[in-house]
Order: sequence, then structure tokens, then C-alpha cells
Amino acid sequence: MADELRVINNDITQYIVVGLGNEQYGIDIKYIDNIVRMQRITRVPKSAECFRGVINLRGEVVPVMSLRVRMGFPEGEITGKSRIIILKVEQSSSIGVLVDEVKKVYNLSEEDVESVSHDSKSGVQSFISGVGKVDNGLVSLLDLSTIIGGEVD
Repeated sequence: MADELRVINNDITQYIVVGLGNEQYGIDIKYIDNIVRMQRITRVPKSAECFRGVINLRGEVVPVMSLRVRMGFPEGEITGKSRIIILKVEQSSSIGVLVDEVKKVYNLSEEDVESVSHDSKSGVQSFISGVGKVDNGLVSLLDLSTIIGGEVD
């Protein structure tokens, strides 16, 4: 019985669902190091438009990117629900992504996730790796390596 349970749990992936406007996006929980409330972001001159600046998180300087702007949405206003999700992109470095709100954690099996076909000829970067079926709705699952523009462990 315990072996059966282990096999079942191996194909379950946890996603934190975040809100950007009226849309929901899932981030694989294995990449999330921390979720912090909004704090003062220090602007860095001549940085890319999507980078809001840096924060000091327990003595570590962490760059913060607006997920809205990175994905081509207009900049949203910061509210009491806004959060910075700290992602571990490599062993020793982190990056924060600013989201409108953190909604829920979902456990998705392989059967709950549909892959998304990408048209490589269009040249359009896709930030979505798949679509998860949750509670009679859909959640777009984010491809963090495309969003961050590098490799994620």
C-alpha cells in the first residue's frame, strides 16, 4: 500500500496560483523559495523595463521583476494583496517576481495538465508551458526559464 501511494505522489506537482489582473497563472512550487509582502523596491538606473529594482531580503540583495510587464501586460497598481515571490533560479542566486496576489496551492497530476503547442515560426515567445484543469476552470502554467530568460534548476 505504501509503495502504491509513493507511485501516485510521484506524478503530482504542486503549483502556487497567482493572479495578474483577471488571469490565473501557476508556478511550480519547487522553484519558490519564499513569498514576501510588498516592501520598498530600490530602483536601478538603466535596467530593463520589466525590472522594478532590488530589495534587501534578510541581508541578500534580490532583483525584482514585474511579472505583468514581463508578460506584456500594462503595469498594475500595488495593493495590499500584491506579493513578491522569491524564485531560486540557480544554487546561489534568487530573483523576485511581483504579482497582484497569491491565490491558492493546487496539486495537479499529469492527467490534469494539457501541454501547449508552440508555433516556432511566429517568433513569439511563449511564457506558458501548459494549462492545468482546476475546480471547473483553467490555470496557465508558467515556463519560468522563458520568463526569467535563463536556466532554472
